[in-house]
Amino acid sequence: MESLQVAQQVVETLAGSVTDVVMSPGSRNSPLAYALLARRDIRVHMRIDERSAAFTALGMARVQRRHVAVVMTSGTAVANAYPALIEAHMSHTPLAVVSADRPERMVGTGASQTIWQQGIFGRYARTQQVTSVAEAAAVSFADGQVHINVALDTPLVPERLPEARGEARRVGPGRLGADAPFSTDHGVVDIDLDRDTLVIAGDEAWEVPGLEHVPTIAEPTAPTPFHQVHPLAARFFAQSEVAISHDGGDFAASTKPAQVVVVGHPTLHRDVMALLADPDIEVIGLSRTDTFTGHPDRRGTRVNATGQPSDTWLKICEAAGEVGAETVRAALEDAAFGFTGLHVAAAVCDTLAVGDTLVLGSSNPVRDASLVGMPFDGVDTYAARGAAGIDGTVSQAVGVALATQALRPDEVRAPRTVALMGDLTFLHDVNGLLIGPDEPRPGNLTIVVANDDGGGIFEGLEPGGEALRGQFERAFGVAHGSDVEKLALAYGAHYRKAGTLAELNQVLVALEAEPEPITVVEAVPTRATRRALAERLAR
Repeated sequence: MESLQVAQQVVETLAGSVTDVVMSPGSRNSPLAYALLARRDIRVHMRIDERSAAFTALGMARVQRRHVAVVMTSGTAVANAYPALIEAHMSHTPLAVVSADRPERMVGTGASQTIWQQGIFGRYARTQQVTSVAEAAAVSFADGQVHINVALDTPLVPERLPEARGEARRVGPGRLGADAPFSTDHGVVDIDLDRDTLVIAGDEAWEVPGLEHVPTIAEPTAPTPFHQVHPLAARFFAQSEVAISHDGGDFAASTKPAQVVVVGHPTLHRDVMALLADPDIEVIGLSRTDTFTGHPDRRGTRVNATGQPSDTWLKICEAAGEVGAETVRAALEDAAFGFTGLHVAAAVCDTLAVGDTLVLGSSNPVRDASLVGMPFDGVDTYAARGAAGIDGTVSQAVGVALATQALRPDEVRAPRTVALMGDLTFLHDVNGLLIGPDEPRPGNLTIVVANDDGGGIFEGLEPGGEALRGQFERAFGVAHGSDVEKLALAYGAHYRKAGTLAELNQVLVALEAEPEPITVVEAVPTRATRRALAERLAR
């Protein structure tokens, strides 16, 4: 019975740090399952697929800002958590993997479902090995990413179900900023705002006291700045002097900033990132973690700001930003491009309301959302920008929706979560829709799939060039012809389809008024004009 006692103590320790556990069925983790299901103070979410389970937990952890645990049996089941743990590590999101294991004497003997689990996650999470009640009680959540490997011997099943433990509870989100458990303070850096200064705010950015009124290029997951500058304006800032029209007049302006302040982890736009490599621009990096983007000339976490942006600099940034925004809107109105993924992003973002939550897939969707004006005030936005992969996006959207509605249980209807992703991203993780009938389910989740039948992002990149088109469709376009409607219905989701911008707007407005628990909206844009659209925006 020692394994049952060890499992019970592991769960007792978990209850001190987590409110939610996503678990997959298995034999070796049976003691953990019985102990978890007996808790009144832990919500258990069952998932058949360990990979989806881990990404669902990651989505919940993004919202909760504290550890969510994923529990699985031994063997390759553990390895399925690796992608989610990497993203958690790279995005500094707290996540705990609790893996059941065979006793150590069985490792390396060819025993079924037995692999080397200690140290399996390498630098992304150190293994805390648990073989006794004392070790289970000593488990630590001091690290952001935690691996608890629990060696369990037979018997694995109790004679009767354990008695219920703990009391139901409501816990708010974890702490942010300098008070966050896993934050790092790199000290103060002096910044003279009399010099022309541009802020680039990426994922994990925060509102930095002293920089409130500095023009800012903000990615969708960053806070909404007071002086928001469109990302296409980066091409102006890369030049020493450009001609600008503003308020009815034309003038030549020196547009290259003297210094750029990088807050958090920007990754999206090549022209924006190129500013960080410009030898004429001083780069100041601000981070609350151990990671700094690029190689900044100076580093810190807090700023001592003196001076203020000049009126001329503010006007230059405003004018450049307006040109960028107007360029995008003009392209959206140009019938020559048809209905593109950029149009899909515009419809999604234009129909968001204060209090909504947005989840953005990697590749084109997060970039398109940036081009059409995100971030917006009052909309919480999440995207996997740590490792920036497409994997696990559906599961993360489900996790975000579950955690959001758990934090706002008193609302008349579940708060709205909208996820925008491409077709390859959706297909890569469609199993994230597999939720059992007795499991907690999102009450208001809309998943918009921009289905251009392949890898639309590559159309605008080097592989999409005319000289290389001969191998493009096979290696990068990867058309699949999948039936999104049948997939959605097979997993029990509702389904809507839109072939034009007007149809998509109508569908989204209707779903906002009368939501379904989970609805997959298939938008059908073209990627045939995607390269021409990218070239238009660049010009």
